[in-house]
Amino acid sequence: MKEHHYRSVIKGATWRVWATMDTILLSWFFTGQIGSALKIGAVEVFTKIFVFYVHERIWMKFDWWRTRTVQPDGTTVVTDQHHRSLIKGASYRFFGTLDTIIIAFFITGNYTKAFSIGFAEVFTKIGFYYLHERLWMKISWGLSKDVPVAVAAPVSSVTAPVSVVETKLTADSGGGLILTPGHPLTVREETPYAVPPGTSTPL
Repeated sequence: MKEHHYRSVIKGATWRVWATMDTILLSWFFTGQIGSALKIGAVEVFTKIFVFYVHERIWMKFDWWRTRTVQPDGTTVVTDQHHRSLIKGASYRFFGTLDTIIIAFFITGNYTKAFSIGFAEVFTKIGFYYLHERLWMKISWGLSKDVPVAVAAPVSSVTAPVSVVETKLTADSGGGLILTPGHPLTVREETPYAVPPGTSTPL
């Protein structure tokens, strides 16, 4: 199946709600300042949606650890295996954590706090990302099915039935024969008719 761009955008937005709440809580825990935590969360809403979208489109180009099942109607259903979701989450986390560390440093001006927030979210966000990915696997909205390919049947020599038209012959009053299609070949006199010896029947 193919994932449309708008699905990737909405999927990124729903993930951002989860992830931003996690970032705000972690930032509040390490900085002790709710104001700084909210600023970090607000900035990353925009940067992370972009990062998520690009990451999602890149992963769509690879079929690693996917299962394809052909349905009775000829369409193909693609399902991500569990370890694909985990590895995909880990790859996104690398770029996401780098983004968080940069934002946290600009907001707090403290390297230690920035790295603490980024290090902690490596573990929390991979778990949340995995759950988010598995939930979206159950939603078919924004996916287009593969068009089944019609396979031509092998050409075999076929002998067309030959229709045999049978004809009914009857004699008319003038001595001629009447041909009537669709009946067994028979000769029947409609009127008494005798053939003189030594003569032939006109057709």
